[in-house]
Amino acid sequence: MTSVDHLDLNLLRVFQAIVEERSLTKAGERLALSQPAVSYSLGRLRTLFDDPLFVRTRSGMQPTPVALELAGIVGKALDMVRVALRYAERFDPATSTRTFRLSLSDAGEMAYLPAICQALRERAPRVTLSVQPLPVEEIEEALRASRLDFAIGNLPELMPCTRHQTLFEETYVCMTGRRRGVPSGAALSLDQFVRAAHVNVKSVEHSHHALDDALRAQGVGRNIALEVPHFVALPSVLSVTDLYATLPKRLAQILNRDNAFRLYALPVTLPPAPVTMHWHEHFHEDEGNAWMRALLAELVARFDDA
Repeated sequence: MTSVDHLDLNLLRVFQAIVEERSLTKAGERLALSQPAVSYSLGRLRTLFDDPLFVRTRSGMQPTPVALELAGIVGKALDMVRVALRYAERFDPATSTRTFRLSLSDAGEMAYLPAICQALRERAPRVTLSVQPLPVEEIEEALRASRLDFAIGNLPELMPCTRHQTLFEETYVCMTGRRRGVPSGAALSLDQFVRAAHVNVKSVEHSHHALDDALRAQGVGRNIALEVPHFVALPSVLSVTDLYATLPKRLAQILNRDNAFRLYALPVTLPPAPVTMHWHEHFHEDEGNAWMRALLAELVARFDDA
């Protein structure tokens, strides 16, 4: 019988990395280990569990039934070790060198990061903030596995499975170049809106799809002239074209600080989109996590007054 007294926890880290990456090379890159070191660890794991664990195929290292059964157990065990180590650390923001990992959309980066970074430089100058935008479907697992500490956005899919806090409710506006479109101060009618050419920002966030749903309910749709993956392209595009864009009100106000654009209320009513912060239950009582949550809530919630 294998004794836990002689178990090297690093072997379990290697096992988890191979399960998730399906590649010895990628597992090594993730753990900062050479491929020979990963292969050696895999050999020890095979001896430990008396099973091949992974079989090399054209599509990568495929786990055996034993490895698949172990994957959930090992993942939970490593999660609990991480939690225990976090509790052993006292968090002092003035001296901490901890790295916090945050998932934000590009709109969130543009709107919130300046205030967050300024506050961190003043209150926790040695802390590192790593922004890692993830698809919504990957966030829960990343939070659970401690690859991510927080996610902020309109993320209703995460409500049932994470700790969360509503920070504010976002609304949307239409923005055009200063010399384009409807005269300044005029109301934007539904007919003018649907006849105009639009930029569609293909965001993964739930709330950004609400506009097209509202238009479809009235039997109309937008004339899409340009599709882009990020909001960051809007200022340069709108300034030289007659295109319209729909975007979060707070972001539009930031982009329009120099009064270079025209902002209009949308001609359809959209429900406010709650912007929420999410974290994992495992780290709810962690001192550093709690401190960073409070900071993020303080700074991002200010946008409710924008």
